[in-house]
Amino acid sequence: MKRSHLLLCATALCAFLMSHSHAQEDSATDVSPETSSDKTEGALPLQELQTFADVFHQIRSGYVEEVDDSTLFEFAVRGMLEGLDPHSAYLTKEDYSDLQTTTDGEFSGLGIEIGRRGSYIEIIAPIDGSPAVEAGLQAGDVILKLDGQSVKGMSIDEAVQLMRGPVGAPIDLEIGRPGSSEPFDVTVVRDAIKVASVRSRFLAPGYGYLRIAQFGRPTGDEAKAALEKLTTESELEGLVIDLRNNPGGVLGASVAVSDLFIDGGLVVYTEGRHPSAQERYEATAGDRLMGAPIVVLINGGSASASEIVAGALQDRGRAVVMGTRSFGKGSVQTVLPVSETRAVKLTTARYFTPDGRSIQAEGIVPDIVVERARITSMEGRQIKEADLEGSLDGTADANPQDVGSESAALADLRENDNQLYEALTLLRGVNLLAPRDKGPSQEATESPEPATSE
Repeated sequence: MKRSHLLLCATALCAFLMSHSHAQEDSATDVSPETSSDKTEGALPLQELQTFADVFHQIRSGYVEEVDDSTLFEFAVRGMLEGLDPHSAYLTKEDYSDLQTTTDGEFSGLGIEIGRRGSYIEIIAPIDGSPAVEAGLQAGDVILKLDGQSVKGMSIDEAVQLMRGPVGAPIDLEIGRPGSSEPFDVTVVRDAIKVASVRSRFLAPGYGYLRIAQFGRPTGDEAKAALEKLTTESELEGLVIDLRNNPGGVLGASVAVSDLFIDGGLVVYTEGRHPSAQERYEATAGDRLMGAPIVVLINGGSASASEIVAGALQDRGRAVVMGTRSFGKGSVQTVLPVSETRAVKLTTARYFTPDGRSIQAEGIVPDIVVERARITSMEGRQIKEADLEGSLDGTADANPQDVGSESAALADLRENDNQLYEALTLLRGVNLLAPRDKGPSQEATESPEPATSE
């Protein structure tokens, strides 16, 4: 009797999930007579349901502690989703609230984007200005323990719940870092994470810098405002868009940022099994930089929406992508409500760049590979012609330029962020080789084309 009751519950659970899925499909497509008459499509797998009921019964009756049926069913749903891919998940009311606050740009915690690496949790990217950055955590670090508790086999949601907490509360992390022989401990003090998704400044006269830390709902407007501020202060001869360690975020924000620099045409498209997953996102007409050269910086912490921007600008020939290969998170997650308080975050599609490249598990390969490194000058004090005794002075009418040295700011940039320095160097080189506008005297000496009459 108990077993038949469990089988009935399991059947009802699967029937509910499938009916919800079919409701989603029916809202988007018409059902033709041919498809409606197919009785075998979508049939419940009764043999597998019987196995599920047997396992459920064994846990219910034999587990060392009593677990209520609703909790077991919740575990079953979580297991289904987490077994699909690292990004599909079952969302409780608290989980959904956390998702909303994260995309809105403010939440409480450590300030890291995480994913799964094998049985452990990997830091995809720390958020600019967060406690994680202050504690020295880096993209690629693997979290082994949280407050002494092993995260081996722990779900992403469980790890997030452990890391969230009141502002000012410390948490101890045991970290494994690629290249380090031994794990080490780090204490991070939780804080309110208010993400300023866009920052801007000038690297040198005429050369702007746009740092996008993540893609929240307001990021498109913030990037537009930052760009307008730069162009108001000076005519831009080039721009560096820094997407390093950007974990991604809202798809619409990545399209809005790409739209600032692309003069119409395709930005990204998605493909999935459901008709609603077939989407194309186009840019509007107009390039706010009027064709000025762009370098996009990426690295292994650049994921999702940041890969969409890099891939779009790369495929459309609008920017040179520099750095190292990106993370490769090219899937689309859709939040589907299953009740008033619960939902599932389900992977429903894949992203493709304008040229049809899949980002998933491939990432964006930079046009110019520049790894992060510490640069040390090997130039010593060298004797020049001017140092020789009795050397001739330069001509009186010369207009000497100190072209062999750089400002202290650029020297500091070269030493502390070689990737950004190389991006700026490339932009300046492009402009040095660009055709110059013809001056009035040159135009006057050129012979006009001979006139013809008909």
